[in-house]
Formats: sequence, structure tokens, C-alpha cells
Amino acid sequence: MALLVNGLMAAVALAAGLETQSMALRASALDFLAAALTHGVGLWMMGRGLEYRGWATLAKGVALTMLGLAVVAATAWSATAGTVPDAPVMSLVALLGMGASLSVAVLLFAGRRGGVSLRAVWLCARNGVLANAAVMMAAAGAWSMGQGWPDHLVAAVIAATVLSGTVTALRQAVAERRAWHAPADPTGLGKGA
Repeated sequence: MALLVNGLMAAVALAAGLETQSMALRASALDFLAAALTHGVGLWMMGRGLEYRGWATLAKGVALTMLGLAVVAATAWSATAGTVPDAPVMSLVALLGMGASLSVAVLLFAGRRGGVSLRAVWLCARNGVLANAAVMMAAAGAWSMGQGWPDHLVAAVIAATVLSGTVTALRQAVAERRAWHAPADPTGLGKGA
């Protein structure tokens, strides 16, 4: 259910971001996509070994890094062009996104202290609520000031947050891949023996 809700909201936020010229909504779409990929990869990895988990995490990390950098570049271009988003539509889509993230967070609340996968899924939902609250504030700022910088600022923060999480996941995946392929120590004493 969380995978479907986040995937659908990624599409809705992206379409609305393109229509309203809102970079914050595009960054929110990236956040929803990151959550959907986390859910999807988590489901795909069930019953598979560490080798598959490393490859899946690497693929997800590379894809999100490229998309995150694209959002950052588009935000910089939009800020340079002085684009002002359509704030009323932007706030409605952000409210819908907040409702979707909140419903997923409530659905997954029991798993917040569970294993790594359950905790990651719950954290994605919680972060989605926060990201959409920020998009709503950006919409209010853009509407009240008639300027686009609140939208650009929130987009940069959301994209940076997604990129930060992606870099952490990539480092973990690389470390797991190295550990998986490291030669075994036949003595069991380690390197210092």
C-alpha cells in the first residue's frame, strides 16, 4: 500500500510541479519517488541474499542521485529565471501529499521500531509529511510575497535531504559489496595476527 501511495503521489507531484512551475513540488515528487523505491526495493529483497541487496541499493542510489542533481540544476535555473509558482494549486497538491504521507505514516506506525526495512519505510512516510508541510509554507511565502525564492529554497532543502540519504545508502551499499567480496581469513584471527 505504501509503495502504491508514494508512487502515485510522485506522479501527481511531478505533474503539478511542471504545471505550476513549482520546484518545491518537483522536489516533493523526488521525495515520494525515493520512498516508493525504498518500499519497492525492500519488497523485492525479501528472501534474497546480501549480494542482491547491495546491487538493488546501488541501482536505487544512482537513479536517485541523478534525479536529485537534476532537481537541483532545474531549481538553480528557475531561481535565475525568477520563476514564481502558482501558489494556490501548489498548496492544494502539497496538502494532498501531506495527507497521503500521513496516512502511510499511520499505517506503518507500528513498524517504526522494527527491523531496518520497516524503520526505513516509516521514516520515509514521516519525512514525506515534513516535506509537504515545507511545500505548503513555500506556497504561502510565494503567494504572500509574489516571489519564487521560498519555492526555490524549499526545493533545494528537500533535494539536499534526499541526496544526503542517497549518499549514505550508496556508501552502505559499497561497504556491503566490499565485505561480501572480501577474502575470508582462514585463521579467524584478523589482520593483526
